[in-house]
Amino acid sequence: MNAKRLFPIRMFSVFLFVLAVWAGPALFAGGRRDAAAASPEQAIIRIGSLYEPGNLSNVDAGGQGITEAFNGNVYEGLFRLTDGGTVENLLAAGYTKSSDSLTYTITLREGVKFHSGKALTSADVKTSFERVIAETSLAARKSSYRVIKSIDTPDAKTVVFTLNSPSISFPYTLSYVWIVNADGRDLKTTEDGTGPYVLDTWIRGSSLSLKKWDGYWGPAAKNAGVVFNYFTDASALNNALLSGQIDIITAVQSPDAISQFENNAGFVINNGASTTKELLAFNDRVKPFDQVLVRKAIYSAIDRQKLLSSIWGKYGSLIGSMVPPTDPWYDPALVNANPYDPALAKSSLAQAGYPNGISFTLDTPTYDPHPLVAEFVKSELAKIGVEVTINPISADEWYTKVFRDRNFTATLQEHVNDRDVVWYGNPDFYWGYNNPQVTELVNQAEQSATADEQTRRLLEVNRIIANEAASIWLYLYPQIVIASSGLSGYPLNGLNSQFYVYNIVKR
Repeated sequence: MNAKRLFPIRMFSVFLFVLAVWAGPALFAGGRRDAAAASPEQAIIRIGSLYEPGNLSNVDAGGQGITEAFNGNVYEGLFRLTDGGTVENLLAAGYTKSSDSLTYTITLREGVKFHSGKALTSADVKTSFERVIAETSLAARKSSYRVIKSIDTPDAKTVVFTLNSPSISFPYTLSYVWIVNADGRDLKTTEDGTGPYVLDTWIRGSSLSLKKWDGYWGPAAKNAGVVFNYFTDASALNNALLSGQIDIITAVQSPDAISQFENNAGFVINNGASTTKELLAFNDRVKPFDQVLVRKAIYSAIDRQKLLSSIWGKYGSLIGSMVPPTDPWYDPALVNANPYDPALAKSSLAQAGYPNGISFTLDTPTYDPHPLVAEFVKSELAKIGVEVTINPISADEWYTKVFRDRNFTATLQEHVNDRDVVWYGNPDFYWGYNNPQVTELVNQAEQSATADEQTRRLLEVNRIIANEAASIWLYLYPQIVIASSGLSGYPLNGLNSQFYVYNIVKR
């Protein structure tokens, strides 16, 4: 975290809070009067977030911030994952599947154009998928597309995917791929999507604004545009909402401040369904975390309930694996698969050959709440003779050092996607967990003929990785969206960091 940048933001947030207290209701009422002066169609929605993109590309380590701002708003996929978790046609008008489930023939929607004015064709779809699976791609779900054997474009409006093996999740998987213009441009700094908004301005370190696009093929956005305002400090973010600087917080990261909005008619607190897991992820390829007993020892040394309460108070929940309750293969019994038990932790370390404890470096992202989590973990592990050195790294450093180069021993990270337990079936993923039985079960689950078969196999995966402590799933974030009371139409659930803004209305 850049201290020079953080200090003035914190000072400014304190100023805003003091000003709000001094000015009282008049300030808040005045802010709402200004917002309501224009008609809803002319309103600009001001959004507060901690997740500024690293760049504007979802295959170049842009981070969850670019998904939050661009997914479904600027870029669209063949299919859309709704806020409720179902899959709908989007740029795909429809599709057919062959009897052996190896061929998907997709018909593209008519009348779709990119923001540059070019009409959408099947060539753009093919190029978009090639971009995701390219050797240089850092797309999080890159491995999911290995199932694709070939992509054919028999005509401008038809795309044919031939698969190496059946894939029950294929339409769902397709929803993650943004369709971009095949003619190409620098998509790290510019965009050319088909969505209801175009990029207006991006002021690095401050804000990113989107403007309603009049050439959109579908229903027009219900507002004139949105501005994502970025903060590096959660308290500053909350104070910005209190003072009327922003209209909504996409995901609250400072639970201590929630009480400021309670019993206040000017704000609505929404507690939706989250898929974001806070992980202490090991590099399971390297000593000492290549041993199950060591991983389980670390797990049992951490009082996760105390950690959750200290960070989130009454919000959030514990999970025992990579599966939140919204996934079909959730097993509530796994919450205590690795119970808090310091004596058991010490015994397991000794049994693994480390009676005098171990030491390791914990690569820790500098944004909230990771620094607090790291200090808690360090304190807990010290009680069983484990020495932790905290190494603060930026989001960009994390993608390079941990995700790409696998140059780490342990790290903290939040994983936002649903249905992502399958990554434990990929030994090449950054944490390097390698259990052939799990890999086979994940493959079998994807090739299942029915949803029940898929669920049964992934439940088994869920149980194995929990019992082997493949990672430590510290807690499941709450999905708390706080908005001014004049706002409606915003998403409530934290699915994959997406935040559709086109239905938001400000009155």
